[in-house]
Amino acid sequence: MPATLQRSPAKAQRTFAETLRSAEQEYGDEARARRTAYGAVKHGFEKVGDHWERKEGGRKGPSDAQSAQGGRQARDHPQESKGGVDANASKAHLYEKAKELGVEGRSKMSKGELVDALRRANARATRKARST
Repeated sequence: MPATLQRSPAKAQRTFAETLRSAEQEYGDEARARRTAYGAVKHGFEKVGDHWERKEGGRKGPSDAQSAQGGRQARDHPQESKGGVDANASKAHLYEKAKELGVEGRSKMSKGELVDALRRANARATRKARST
């Protein structure tokens, strides 16, 4: 179980584990199974810092364009993943998450800039959590 999920709610952990197990049996490809499992987590959770949290208002669905493509189309026409940031959330929600993570200059950022800043802040928090 990835460390970010170990620090996350039990439901996120179960979603990842159950999807991973099923995808490994279905595909026989560990890398593809892990992508599938993370995709399942991203439908109900978003990455905040070094862990995953349930999406705002319990909303479900893809968190970015890469996740929305799914399957063969995503492999044939890959787009950049937003690293678990819910790029489909409102700008106000993204701003609040940026505030929680102490993102500098957030008040002047566009929605896209907030998504990118959150992705970088999450990566920093995950690296920091690994080193402790």
